[in-house]
Amino acid sequence: MADNIAAYVENLAQAAKAASRPLGFASDEQRVAAVRGMATALRRNADAIIAANALDMDAARAAGTSEGLLDRLLLTPERIEGMARGLESLAILPDPVGRVLEERTIDCGLNLQKVSVPLGLVAMVYEARPNVTSDAAGICIRTGNACILRGGSIAQNSCVAIAHVLADAVQDAGLPRDAVSIIETTDRAATDVLMGLRGTVDVLIPRGGAGLIRHCVENAYVPVIETGTGNCHIYVHESADFDKARAIVMNSKTQRVGVCNACESLLVDERIADAFLPQMLVELDAAGVLVHGDERTRDLADIMDFVDATEEDWGREYLALEISVKVVADEDEAIAHIGRYGTGHSEAIVAEDEQACERFLREVDASAVYANASTRFTDGGEFGLGAEIGISTQKLHARGPFAAEALTTYKYVVRGEGQVRP
Repeated sequence: MADNIAAYVENLAQAAKAASRPLGFASDEQRVAAVRGMATALRRNADAIIAANALDMDAARAAGTSEGLLDRLLLTPERIEGMARGLESLAILPDPVGRVLEERTIDCGLNLQKVSVPLGLVAMVYEARPNVTSDAAGICIRTGNACILRGGSIAQNSCVAIAHVLADAVQDAGLPRDAVSIIETTDRAATDVLMGLRGTVDVLIPRGGAGLIRHCVENAYVPVIETGTGNCHIYVHESADFDKARAIVMNSKTQRVGVCNACESLLVDERIADAFLPQMLVELDAAGVLVHGDERTRDLADIMDFVDATEEDWGREYLALEISVKVVADEDEAIAHIGRYGTGHSEAIVAEDEQACERFLREVDASAVYANASTRFTDGGEFGLGAEIGISTQKLHARGPFAAEALTTYKYVVRGEGQVRP
């Protein structure tokens, strides 16, 4: 069986790699037409996709899957429309391929250009979010890259249905169908085979929980762009407007809980804790949020859903209606706490003191830092990047929401008139 899985994945990857070559030479007009066709195909096949998703949802509920993961898994007509719009937003972006990033004439008279080019074959490994299938395929086609997709077993029916619809649309646009490929076995061995295809797969992007990302980073033989988990904090400074702070906390925590840019930890300046926290805790409790609080928070809590926070809570990504709450002495402690427990994803301060905001924005090390805004805005679509392929918390190649430009590299194009090096 293992030999069959290896042969299956290798053959699929080789076909996708072969498709990446003509795709890389396709014109901007061809790639735009393909992406627009993919959006149209999603809308046309929405009922079939939702039917496939219903199979996954039924199985996930039967297995006792958490509400946060069920929310990630669910597809509705509105979410499919959002996927289609995300593809259309990619189509109107400037062509990311063939951009002259730099040009100069060097001493010997050679004309030197640095030009953006596709990466080649992009492998995407992800878990319970079938919409990633659409985002990843669309971004890859727009950038002239082929993709090989590996969705989580919990979303298998949904991911396969979406991938087939998109591959058909790519073929209808005159580009190779194998440019959008998906692994259709749920055997976990397939992921390890994919990660070992150095020389065939040009880059691997894992998107999911900490365990999946760590497994890919530690075991892949191909280059990895690491997407990160989100232990996101909101620090309410002593100068904060309380109404503004409560609205930002509630949006960041409850607008959608099963996402990596949701707030997982609330830090409150001790100078305003007595005035701010009781009402904040009541609002969280009314929304069904379980509070994991420190001793000072417990003293101020008159709510049903409260447990004493442990050391583990300060670093947890709950992906659920849960939040850790800590009272801190000042900005120094807040920034130090985020530096110790944050994952480098998205961090926010709520403050009317401009100097406090600017210090926070300058000193907190994360892919996105906010003053007086919800962390839920860390998203490729919200940042005007079109559909995103992930949010990177690393510092090389891509950081924060990354989309089309991050799936290109560059080459040097040199034109001469017979020069030879002395």
